[in-house]
Amino acid sequence: MRVLKFGGTSVANSDRFEDVAKIALDTASRTQTALVLSAPAKITNLLVALVNQGAQGNSADKEFEQIRAIVEPIITDLGKRHATFDTDKVLAEFNNTMTVIKQRLDGMVLLGVCPEQVMAFVESRGESFSILIMSELLKALGKKVRIINPVEVLVTEGGYMESSVNIELSKAKYAALEDDKEAITLMSGFCGGNSKGELVLLGRNGSDYSAACLAAISQAECCEIWSDVDGVYSCDPRAVEGAVLLKKMSYAEAMELSYFGAKVLHPRTIAPIAQFKIPCLAKNTKNPQGPGTLISEQTDLSVPIKGITDLKNIALINISGPGMKGMVGMAGRLFTAVSRAGVSITLITQSSSEYSISFCIPQSELAKAKRVISSEFRLEFKEGLLNPIEVKEGCAIISVVGDGMRMVRGISGKFFRALAEANVNIRAIAQGSSERSISAVISQKRATEAVAFAHTAFFNSLQRIDIVLIGCGGVGGELLNQIKRQRDHLREKNGLDVRVVGIGNSRHFICDANCIDLDNYKSLLDASDSEPLTPESAEQLIKDLHLINPILVDCTSSEALALKYVDYMQAGYHIVTPSKKANTNSYEYYRQLREASKKHHRKFLYEANVGAGLPVINTLQNQLAAGDSLIEFEGILSGTLSYLFGLVEDGKTLSEATYDAYSKGFTEPNPADDLDGMDVARKLLILARECGLELELSDIDVQGAVPKQFLQGANAKEVLENIKNADADFTKMVNEAKSEGKVLRYVGSIKNGKCQCKVTPVSADNALYKVRDGENALALTTAYYQPIPLVVRGYGAGTAVTAAGVLSDILRIQNWARED
Repeated sequence: MRVLKFGGTSVANSDRFEDVAKIALDTASRTQTALVLSAPAKITNLLVALVNQGAQGNSADKEFEQIRAIVEPIITDLGKRHATFDTDKVLAEFNNTMTVIKQRLDGMVLLGVCPEQVMAFVESRGESFSILIMSELLKALGKKVRIINPVEVLVTEGGYMESSVNIELSKAKYAALEDDKEAITLMSGFCGGNSKGELVLLGRNGSDYSAACLAAISQAECCEIWSDVDGVYSCDPRAVEGAVLLKKMSYAEAMELSYFGAKVLHPRTIAPIAQFKIPCLAKNTKNPQGPGTLISEQTDLSVPIKGITDLKNIALINISGPGMKGMVGMAGRLFTAVSRAGVSITLITQSSSEYSISFCIPQSELAKAKRVISSEFRLEFKEGLLNPIEVKEGCAIISVVGDGMRMVRGISGKFFRALAEANVNIRAIAQGSSERSISAVISQKRATEAVAFAHTAFFNSLQRIDIVLIGCGGVGGELLNQIKRQRDHLREKNGLDVRVVGIGNSRHFICDANCIDLDNYKSLLDASDSEPLTPESAEQLIKDLHLINPILVDCTSSEALALKYVDYMQAGYHIVTPSKKANTNSYEYYRQLREASKKHHRKFLYEANVGAGLPVINTLQNQLAAGDSLIEFEGILSGTLSYLFGLVEDGKTLSEATYDAYSKGFTEPNPADDLDGMDVARKLLILARECGLELELSDIDVQGAVPKQFLQGANAKEVLENIKNADADFTKMVNEAKSEGKVLRYVGSIKNGKCQCKVTPVSADNALYKVRDGENALALTTAYYQPIPLVVRGYGAGTAVTAAGVLSDILRIQNWARED
């Protein structure tokens, strides 16, 4: 016989009963079949609410109406579909049951309380409705039905509200029943009978447990648990994208997963089928042809890790003190006291020094546990042998489970590295001697991110990068275009899933966990009525969208945003920016950014600050990390000035060259911002700080390309006109340099701890001599590169190359180390 249990759906309607009947008939065509049914969706909750109303002296008319509104349409719909479905009979029996429930309710109202025996009866009526409807439907479909009463078959031990089934006694009861191999057996779940023959409930997941017990006592060939999901997943697919459907797992793996919070099967459900080695198949009613998940003695060792789980609402208690060390029986007394109070211990860990014991319990039982511990050890606390009880509330237990852990090296390392990448602090660690699971106690607030990071580390072939872009103008817009062009290539060739999950400007912000439509982001942003992003809303965004590896990309020129980078790192974001605002702010803030990056394990990348897309910053950082040191630096750090000085070299005047560059869009909106030298000074300051010089922007000796009096003007037109007054002097400088075989370049330099930027004549043997037409060049003379300097040269201006530099930084941020 195969035992099929149906339940766990969010909708109750006639289609649901039709689906179940179809599956049952298909199974019965091949083997003897039994169905264990849960209550229709929402009915049990309504019955519980009805009991609560009655105990408070209320009529519960609303609950009665809601129950009828769910059940009666199912009965009438099935009557319309099937001519032989006896609608009147089923409705009459349903109404009789509702009358009995009303009588019980009236008794509660009179008493002002609901006895547990009555409570158990009322709360189990939903299952009786399912049996009533299904038996008539199967008869209407031409199938014989055998109904067995769980109160008469499942012999239980325990209280009215949560009992356990005695399998051996129940076997005898089942063996005494008259069998009918042609009929489909129906049994309601969730209840059984005590030694007095009274109805009792089987507690949480009682219907699954009922099915497992029926499979055990009938020696079934298989127990099938049907719900509205395809089987057992590696984690909750509603919380983590990319959850993997598991084809096969062992009883022990399923037990561990369910114990640590996975919605698989309750441990009590697994126990009977594991004891009698009955395979259990988890399947989806809406996808009956799907493979489901097989739980049996065998597992799939090709998938060493079966799941990542989280168990929330946990409190961590730590007992410590000098009285712990060497004192025999301390642990025994502790756990005996907690057990006597009826408190369930979820996890235990002890330090090797024997100085402390930590254990986890449900948050709801914390007050009770503290009370019994204080009572048991009151003398030890009084004498100072034990320290005051330490409690960390609001915890969650994150667990990695799988039989293959014993044979695969590095599982724990990968797990803890994933938690570190998620910036999750671990409060306690425990691993069972079976090496089947390893658990970490963390803050419940970080549970979702922790599970997502761990799951990504073990199951995802793609490394996910989540981008939140602020500023979608020139560089930002080009960056989005590059991402759009490269997404498929990066996914296929590099294993990177790059998603733009948020785009914002100074007015609005839009988001989408699966990636914003990059073809229509402008219209979406214009139509949005949401507020601009803040560090607080950014932190909430991580939780709402379950972001794995969030990166804030700042493509604005906003100093206010740059001064909030520390807050964004604290919220969980890496920072990537072409803006120089942060790195050229005060040295104190420059230092704070580095400290925040280390503290919060977030990266701060800004390659495009100097040289746009050229590998300048990263090259310099790598050299310094390798023990190199700067002796001298010379560089052309402005693509605009490089272009201007090339035109002047070819014979144009300074004003003609400036107008040419301005008309082509190569300069800032006001050309004075290029010619005053401050842009070069900021880049020079960043390089100097990278080399360890504690300088402010005011420490840079800045001599503009032309004197300040020639850069005056209310707008670009006036500035361009004023620059003409500098032509004569500048042309004279050009000719003097040419007479010496040199050319003029605007050079930034670092030497002997001093930084300077000015117009400089350079000779043909200088690395900067041929740098023109918008190129940048940086000549680094270092301890490793002398007397010939290390030169980085290439185009260093324009939105395309700057955006490419930003994208390069983004791709350097990966949330876990790849392992084979």
